Order: sequence, then C-alpha cells, then structure tokens
Amino acid sequence: MADKLRVGVVFGGRSGEHEVSLVSARSVLRALDPNRFVAVPICITREGRWLLAGDALRALDAGSTDLSGEAVALLGEPGGQGLVSLERAGVSRPLDVVFPVLHGPYGEDGTIQGLLELADVPYVGAGVLGSALGMDKAVQKALLAGRGMPVAEHLVVRASAWKRHPGRIAAAVPVHPGYPCFVKPANLGSSIGITKVKRPEDLASAMEMAFRYDPKVLVEEAVDGREIEVSVLGDEEPQASVCGEIVPSREFYDYQAKYVDGTSALIVPADLPEQVSRQVQAMAVLAFQVLEVWGMARVDFFVGLDSRRVVINELNTIPGFTPISMYPRLWEATGLNYSDLLTSLIDLALQRHRAKSQLETVYRHVPPGERV
Repeated sequence: MADKLRVGVVFGGRSGEHEVSLVSARSVLRALDPNRFVAVPICITREGRWLLAGDALRALDAGSTDLSGEAVALLGEPGGQGLVSLERAGVSRPLDVVFPVLHGPYGEDGTIQGLLELADVPYVGAGVLGSALGMDKAVQKALLAGRGMPVAEHLVVRASAWKRHPGRIAAAVPVHPGYPCFVKPANLGSSIGITKVKRPEDLASAMEMAFRYDPKVLVEEAVDGREIEVSVLGDEEPQASVCGEIVPSREFYDYQAKYVDGTSALIVPADLPEQVSRQVQAMAVLAFQVLEVWGMARVDFFVGLDSRRVVINELNTIPGFTPISMYPRLWEATGLNYSDLLTSLIDLALQRHRAKSQLETVYRHVPPGERV
C-alpha cells in the first residue's frame, strides 16, 4: 500500500444539498481504482463537524451525519502534512490528494478549495476563483454574456431591495424577463428553492421561498426548449463529452424529478442535429475557460424545439456523481468509464499542484548560508 495514493473523499457539508453529496460519495468511494488509490472518507456534518474514516463511513452507511464522533483537526504542518489527523484512522501517511464531493455553498463555492490551498494539498476540480464563479449564477451569467454567449433573460434581486421595493420589482417582471419565469437562489443547486411562476400573484411567495436559501435571487425567463447537458474534462484545453438530454418527469427538472421519483428520462446521446451538437459542445468548452474552471464541469443548456435557439443555462463545478448523474454517464457514452474518469480527475489535480509548486511566489525554505 506504500505506493498507493491516499485520496481524501470529502462529503456531506452544510448546504441544502447535503443528502445529494452522500449519494455521490458512495458512488465515488466504490469506483476509485483500488490498485492505485486508498480512499480516506472524510465527512462534514450539517453542523460543520468533520468526521474521519470509521466515523465518516458509519455516517455514510446510516445515510445521516447526525452521529457522534470525534472531530478532527483541520490543519497541521505546512506542505500538506497535517490536513487531517490521519493517525487516528491508522493511516501513517498524509493525504496525497483530496476529492471534494460537496455540492452547493461551503464546498462547491471556493471555501474548501481555499482551505486546501492554504494546506498545500492537491485537490480535484476548479480552484477558488472558478468554484466561486461556478456557484454564483448571477455573476456567472454576467461573465458569459460579456463573452457574447446567449443566456436567458433575467433579473437579479437582493433581499434588501425586495423588502424596500417589492411593488417596483414585481412591476418590472412582466416586461423583463416576463411570465412564465423561474425564481431561484443565486447560490445553490439541485433545483432547491426554485419555483416556476406563471402568474404575477404567485411571485411574492416564490421570492420568499428563494430568499430562505440566499439573499440574492434570480428571476429568469422560462426558456421553451429541450434540456441538454454536456460534461467537460481537462485543463486549459478541455474536452467535451457527447450531449445528453433530460426529459423531466414533472413540469421542470426539480429536486423531486432529479432524485426522488426516478422516472425522468436521460437520453444519451441526445438526438440533435450534428451542427447543433458541435455548437453546444464548443459553448461548453468556452464556458469552462471563461469561468476559469479546471478538471471537471457539467454545462447545462436549453435548445429550442426547432434547434435554432441555444441558451446556456449554467455551469456546475462539482456535478453529481450519483448512479443516475449525467456527468459520469455522458463520459461513459463518450468512451471513458467511471473508474477511469475518477483517475483522470485525480491526475489533473496532481498536475495542477505540481505546476503551482514551481511558481516563484511559493515559499521555499532556504538555509541562511545558501541565500544569494
């Protein structure tokens, strides 16, 4: 086992997507190549406590992180020698790389990425900036639109503005973006807190629902089109997978349709004209680059029923890794199986860390007698 990499798989977290993270983590832990990696499960409870190894696995098996267990130290010696107290789990070596399987705020938004940067530990996925941009849908749309990419018509509304001027904002919605529209938290995923609003009289309750999760809310055009997704993998020159289509079992692809009823159809590859498929793939790669992403992303689109209008909806920097998730499924259809996909992501993480460690801005200890 000495030559195997220790992979810390971090899951759970404090966001509203906690349960989805547990399902993703089970899949990742099962699929990691045992010939190359030793998995070290690390669970973050809803309260923000960190559980390691046995405690983390017990929480995962129980489907709940509301279990007792000794919280671990987060940081130790510089150089990644003490991110967590692995000795408590019988692991004598430090972590070689961390695979965050955290969805939503406090995990997908740059927070844990910043912690890992401070600890000098390689990690899978986007860095601090790319993660933050991927999490904030309002800022993301502004950057994508600034590069000429088509985004849905939308308003950005803050809780303080809604409290002061609800009538003025409500009066603007019929003009821009118009009804029907979606009201959603700007910083959340898995369709949590989203409402489809068809009538002006339903707007206020939808806004209050979204503000329960985020002080910044998007009021967004309901694009009439097919839901198309593309997986992206790589570094500065990433590759796009084949396109997939989601046919929701409900009116739109909400949390229930995604994770509960299990009857939404996932069509891989999507039945699109070849030119449209290439266009969507190229847009996915460009979005990955514009938002400074690394490693992985799933990019979601709407394609008009006549295939003429293509709108980029959003990019997700830590896509789902559940058994039904589109990200691994699209790569499987492209020719890269789940286990090899995880290995590729870990290799990309190590590649980035090696490159950053060579920068002159990184401190290196030099004995006094050797200083120039």
